[in-house]
Amino acid sequence: MNIQITFQNCDSSPVMEKHINEQLKKIIHFLEHERDPIYIELIIMPGHIHAHNRVEFLLKSPHYDLVTHEEGPKIYKVLDDVIDAMYARLRKEKDRHVENRKMVGRHDEFKKQR
Repeated sequence: MNIQITFQNCDSSPVMEKHINEQLKKIIHFLEHERDPIYIELIIMPGHIHAHNRVEFLLKSPHYDLVTHEEGPKIYKVLDDVIDAMYARLRKEKDRHVENRKMVGRHDEFKKQR
């Protein structure tokens, strides 16, 4: 699993990286049975003039190709929100994939019932 944290227009912060790694544990746990390669990229863009921070989360794996982004005044809340949004999208995609697998081969049965 390749995890890359990019800070644009600012220096990296060990405290923020520790917070991000702590929050990413649930995503990593969710993807532990996923085939490699898995790429996770977080792009942090803090606002210097206004309190307008933006965080993008990109996830690429054999089954998923997802992007989420959040904006807001508090950087740590934005980080938490973007990771929670990605986790929710992963759950939704997995549920959809499972439902599609269940329906394979059963289409003819449903046609006969109608």
